[in-house]
Amino acid sequence: MAAPAGSLPDIRLLALFGVGSFLMRGAGCTINDMWDVDFDKKVERTKSRPIASGALSYRQATAFLAAQLTGALAVLLSLDWNCFPLGAAALLPVSLYPLAKRFTDWPQAVLGLTFNWGAVMGWAAVHGGSVDVSVILPLYTACIAWTLAYDTIYAHQDKKDDVLVGVRSTALLFGERSKTVLTGFAVSMAGLLAISGYNASQTLPYYAAVALCYGHLQRQISTVDWNNPADCHTKFISNQQIGAILFAGIVLGTYLKSPSPAKEKSKE
Repeated sequence: MAAPAGSLPDIRLLALFGVGSFLMRGAGCTINDMWDVDFDKKVERTKSRPIASGALSYRQATAFLAAQLTGALAVLLSLDWNCFPLGAAALLPVSLYPLAKRFTDWPQAVLGLTFNWGAVMGWAAVHGGSVDVSVILPLYTACIAWTLAYDTIYAHQDKKDDVLVGVRSTALLFGERSKTVLTGFAVSMAGLLAISGYNASQTLPYYAAVALCYGHLQRQISTVDWNNPADCHTKFISNQQIGAILFAGIVLGTYLKSPSPAKEKSKE
């Protein structure tokens, strides 16, 4: 979305953000597993995780976390220096997510704030640390709505165990209303993506991708069996397809945008 009109994404930045995303999400998972070890031991789906099962000691997990964060810092230092405060700010929600399920019914919202921070970072990395709020705010919020939808589906896998161990989630909060509430999130996602695209002067392929993403997510919500953990997991995993569709739409839509008059004049 941040790439100049008529161009493709910067391969170097794509690689850096790919590695950075992998490392930071991995760090979040490591922190989650470290702090949730007592919960994980009591939940059927998670009791085989390395720390909960005893395959990995707490000290080893701490060393692994340090390695992940060191790698992420190396990626951050490879970006424009103006991005450093934004990158450092991501550590707060990453650390808060494992605690959120203990104190709020909305841990999925905290996850959305965490996982989608890359949208802000990506724009800042391309534009020297500056952020176009008219584009990024609806994009970031749309991604949070998407996360609320897919991670609520994911959370339905463990709702029985969560009640027993005292973990909170939007799956438990919405209960039988999940289909209706998640439909609202899907509509919000599509609408906010459309607003972001309009403010970024996006072209037809982008809007076609948004429509496909909405249809895909709505089909998940309409057909998922909330009481079938395997089906919930399958629907959750299928969100990789939504990510791929949206990425393709952004790339193609940006490539087909007409360069600004100022850019054209600079080429002369």
